[in-house]
Amino acid sequence: MSDGAALIRLEGVTKHYQMGGETIAALNGIDLDIAANEYVAFIGSSGSGKSTMMNILGCLDSPTHGRYFLNGVDVAGMSETELATTRNVEIGFIFQSFNLLTRATALQNVMQPLIYRGIRPAERARRAKEAMARVGLQERMDHLPNQLSGGQRQRVAIARALCSEPSILLADEPTGNLDSSTAADIMSLFDTLHAEGQTVIIVTHEPDIAAHCRRAVRLADGKVLSDIVNTERLAYRARESTHV
Repeated sequence: MSDGAALIRLEGVTKHYQMGGETIAALNGIDLDIAANEYVAFIGSSGSGKSTMMNILGCLDSPTHGRYFLNGVDVAGMSETELATTRNVEIGFIFQSFNLLTRATALQNVMQPLIYRGIRPAERARRAKEAMARVGLQERMDHLPNQLSGGQRQRVAIARALCSEPSILLADEPTGNLDSSTAADIMSLFDTLHAEGQTVIIVTHEPDIAAHCRRAVRLADGKVLSDIVNTERLAYRARESTHV
């Protein structure tokens, strides 16, 4: 894409790591645009560069060479404080391992990012309850993580990410710890969130998960091997919209 208003723009992004006396190119000259409200999968095997891509997009790491623009802002020019704010406000992270506080209720877990933003308790609770309702867990707010199924815990993690009203939902292997039926439910939730206008980016090694997305970017050896729009999914969505 070449839209000047791209939400994400990567220009010649390269990431090198030193391992002993050897230089490893985890990413090798990536040029890529992602628009707002896209539904994108980065897919590849181990060592393809997809985890490094997630770290770059999530402002957890910086390119060795090249530039990363988020909402038109060059990330390289941000201070550590600005990067932390960007991670907390612009990006909603969802991890394979859920990363929930074991002694906190589901609602308390969802509220957690808002504490760091200095939002008052009443507003934190309102936003968290709304996010819990969006993921269908309004009846599980007072449950601890060990009282929830794997799918419910992932929904709590998604609600926590949504609570900050981020520009991007960035999910790293979000179904990796789930059985196939529960994984399908979680992907259906991502489908719904995208339909509501949310930008969703998923990092995965599973073709079935990538098939849910409207666009699949396949990485291999740190390069873009293919970048394909899933026309079947777009056509299916168009048919659905005509029956609403």
